[in-house]
Amino acid sequence: MANIHSFESLAAVDGEGIRFDVFFTGCPLRCAYCHNPDTWHKGDIEMSAREVFEKARRYKPYFKNGGGVTFSGGEPLLNAKFINEIYPMLKSEGIGYCLDTSGSVELTDEVTQAIDNADMIILDIKFYNADDYAKWTKGNFELPLAVGKYATKKGKRMWLRTVVVPGINDTEADMDAYAEFAKQFKFEKYELLGFHTMGFFKYEEAGIKNPLKDTKPLDRDRLRELQEYLNSKIESA
Repeated sequence: MANIHSFESLAAVDGEGIRFDVFFTGCPLRCAYCHNPDTWHKGDIEMSAREVFEKARRYKPYFKNGGGVTFSGGEPLLNAKFINEIYPMLKSEGIGYCLDTSGSVELTDEVTQAIDNADMIILDIKFYNADDYAKWTKGNFELPLAVGKYATKKGKRMWLRTVVVPGINDTEADMDAYAEFAKQFKFEKYELLGFHTMGFFKYEEAGIKNPLKDTKPLDRDRLRELQEYLNSKIESA
C-alpha cells in the first residue's frame, strides 16, 4: 500500500511522450519555495499497487513515443517498495516508468532497485552547495548527489531540473555554478523551471507559514535568458 495524493492523466511534461503521473504524499524536504506543501505529510488515501496499475493501464493506448507512468510526489523514492511491487505489473503490459525525484533518500537496496528498473530519471537539482541546500530545503546535500551518481553509473537516462527563485538562485553566476555541478552526472538535458505563486493558497489553507510569501514569480523572459545561458555553458563544457 502507498499514500497517494493524486493522479494526472495525459500529462506531457514529466518525461517523454504522454504520461500518467502518480503523485505520492510524504516528503523529507521542506523547500522554502515548494508549491505543493499539501504533499509533505502522508495523506489518508491508501491504494494498493494493483489498484494504481489498473488505473495506469487504461491509458496504455496513449503511451506512444516513449510515454508511460511517472512517479512523483512528494518524494516517490520514499515509496520504492511500492514501485518495485508495481513494476512487474507495468512490465507485463509493456509500460515503463520515470522517477521524478529530488533524490533526498538513502540508497537502500529497495531504492537502487527502483532506479534500476526505471526507464529514466528526472533529478531535481535544488542547489549546488551544501549550505544553500540545507538553508532552503532543510535536507542532506549528499543524498541527491549519491542518487545522481548512482543513476549515472548505471547508465540511466537522466534529465536535470532546477527551480529558479528570484533573489535566491537567479543570476548568471548561479547558472555557472549549476553547470559546473552538473558535470559529475551524465544527462540528456537540463531544464530550468520558474518559481510561481500558484500554490500559495495551500499554505493559507493548511495554516503553514510561507517563507516566500512576498516573493514575486520569476519573469518568463528572465527564465528564458537563464535557460539559454545555462545551455551555452553546458554545450561548451
